[in-house]
Amino acid sequence: MSSGTEHEERFRRVYAADFGPLLAYALRRVAQPEDAADVVAETFLVAWRRRRDLPADGEARLWLYGVARRVLANHHRGGVRRQRLGERLRQRITAVIGGDPGSEVPERLAIRAALTRLGELDREVLLLTVWEGLEPREAAEVLRVSPAAVRTRLSRARARLRELVGDDLGRPGHVLDVVTAPAPKEGR
Repeated sequence: MSSGTEHEERFRRVYAADFGPLLAYALRRVAQPEDAADVVAETFLVAWRRRRDLPADGEARLWLYGVARRVLANHHRGGVRRQRLGERLRQRITAVIGGDPGSEVPERLAIRAALTRLGELDREVLLLTVWEGLEPREAAEVLRVSPAAVRTRLSRARARLRELVGDDLGRPGHVLDVVTAPAPKEGR
């Protein structure tokens, strides 16, 4: 038997003998069973890569526990990093969005409904400058029109939008007439 085959055979014996106890070890130390499976898989991956260094059969289990302990430590550190990253992202999203986004829904619906009533080019000029933050000269390049045309259309679009939406959208709440489709007339 070649040396490589001998190491592989020893790994198989160690795996068969120690998988169960190692899984139980990991299950007692993680919150989710899936995490325990990951820990055991990573531990045996290390053992496979270092199969030539596996201690004698009697000591292999202890060596595997040591590897699993380090894998668990990495797992826990990764969890803490993920939790901190998640918290930072939540803070950024809250800072960008502000308060309860649901309170802005009626206003957004009213604005979207008004935008659909604008001409296509006026709407696009408005969206490029307001939503995308482009300067009129940049919007002109995107639309392939002159900057003067963009400024004129932007002024007209703002005025028309103001007419459609008004300066005061009213109190937050349901705006039923904004999203409802027109009812078909009877007899048609």
